[in-house]
Amino acid sequence: MEQKNQKTLFRSIILAFICAMVIKLFLFDLMIIQGRSMLPTLKPGSLLVVNKAAYGFRLPGLGLYLVRWAMPQPGDVVVFYTPLGEKAVKRCSYVSNEGGGEFFALGDNDLESFDSRSYGLISMDHVLGRVAGE
Repeated sequence: MEQKNQKTLFRSIILAFICAMVIKLFLFDLMIIQGRSMLPTLKPGSLLVVNKAAYGFRLPGLGLYLVRWAMPQPGDVVVFYTPLGEKAVKRCSYVSNEGGGEFFALGDNDLESFDSRSYGLISMDHVLGRVAGE
């Protein structure tokens, strides 16, 4: 009887691990703010929940969306990879009418933000998700 309980416990742990990985890879992720570019809205050390499914279904690691159902809208706080390959959290300022898959991202703290004013438009394929609850 005890061996059956151990197998059930092991299966439950494996199932929980698989569910957690699916949620982290495709739906939600956690992130800690490290810079000051989004002050006063987001303070360094703040924990963010990133909604990875806000704009579509993205394949992890490949950097492209299989299905896209939305674009960042002005005012959305978006997590993306900069052209230098670093993760960034910025606010969508406007969506480009040319090409349809790019937007301009600005930090709320103009004086300390490395953003689209420096590196240009952000491709939708670089977007990881939208900050939830902001």
